[in-house]
Amino acid sequence: MQKITPFLWFDGKAEEAMKFYVSIFKNSKILSPLAFQLDGQEFFAFNGGPHFTFTPAISLFVNCETQEEVDELWEKLSEGGEKGRCGWLKDKYGLSWQIIPSILGKMLQDKDPAKSTRVRNAMLQMNKMDIQRLKQAYDQD
Repeated sequence: MQKITPFLWFDGKAEEAMKFYVSIFKNSKILSPLAFQLDGQEFFAFNGGPHFTFTPAISLFVNCETQEEVDELWEKLSEGGEKGRCGWLKDKYGLSWQIIPSILGKMLQDKDPAKSTRVRNAMLQMNKMDIQRLKQAYDQD
């Protein structure tokens, strides 16, 4: 068992949310009425009522290797929710996600400040991350 497990509070829709998330991510399954795994990461889901709701102060960050993965997760997770800026979205349950290509972190941390600045500026213009546009900004001279 992992030492730290995210605990998600829902207002009567924990089971529905678990099924939704498990249907989107590979290597995922419902473990019990309160627990599920998304690509090996364990989560707890609880129907706690309307007292608390999700905020963007906490988000689930998803590293994506390909544009196809970014596109698929962006569309599926935002269905019924809200698409935001810079790879952020809110799903239909109000949970915030960041759908980010893995290459972005490498480009933003480049030793050449001009490259990282161009990538950051390109990213700030995007809603869904576009790997090709990020690479163009990175390689621009």
